[in-house]
Amino acid sequence: MRTIVVGIYLVLYTIISIPLFLIFFIVGKFNERAKAVISQKIVINLGFRPILFISGVKLTVKGKENILKDQSALYVFNHKGFFDILVCYTTAPYPTAFVSKVEIGKVPMVSLWMKYMNCLFLERDDIKKGLQTILEGIELLKNGTSIYIAPEGTRNSGEELLEFHEASFKLAEKSKRPIVPIALNNTDVVFERHLPWIHKAHVIIEYCEPIYMDTLERAERKRIGKTVRGILSEKVKANALEV
Repeated sequence: MRTIVVGIYLVLYTIISIPLFLIFFIVGKFNERAKAVISQKIVINLGFRPILFISGVKLTVKGKENILKDQSALYVFNHKGFFDILVCYTTAPYPTAFVSKVEIGKVPMVSLWMKYMNCLFLERDDIKKGLQTILEGIELLKNGTSIYIAPEGTRNSGEELLEFHEASFKLAEKSKRPIVPIALNNTDVVFERHLPWIHKAHVIIEYCEPIYMDTLERAERKRIGKTVRGILSEKVKANALEV
């Protein structure tokens, strides 16, 4: 039943989105940042929050004090399922962009909203295009837009986190912005574990203490992926006892 209601809501949201796209397109001609922030607020408050409610997601947010409001940051999360993005975005600062796989950029309507919010589409199989995406992300961070990324590179159905791609952390190193690890628990219970049905679940998201790259030794910066993976592994295991 939840799946059907969510489907109906998505259809209604898509219809509502059509005139909004034109309005925000015009806004962007005068102020790109305003377009990104307003688009994010619309997506969160008219899209993601209602879907989480309809889906029966009870959300616990830990470490709110680690969500940086005065500067942009690279937020790094473990990737469990489709609901990761909904949970992360509803707790994210403004403005925020996500790094997504290039295939998502081909999905009608969804890709347009993402582009309005300056989201990046990473082409993993094309080194040149992948580098260009990283460079775009560095500029976004420097200009005040936070970025959320899953260094595992794909959804992980196992108990242990996959190895992190070290290249993901170049975004923080080159932009001189902090890294905020984010531990997610139970997002896959909402959908992936019950495909194709949506189930209610208690989801925990924990924002960990920021890591400032410029305070680390060179050797520490080179293994930052392993360090962040270790932090998230411990948090995920600890929070698993509460869900």
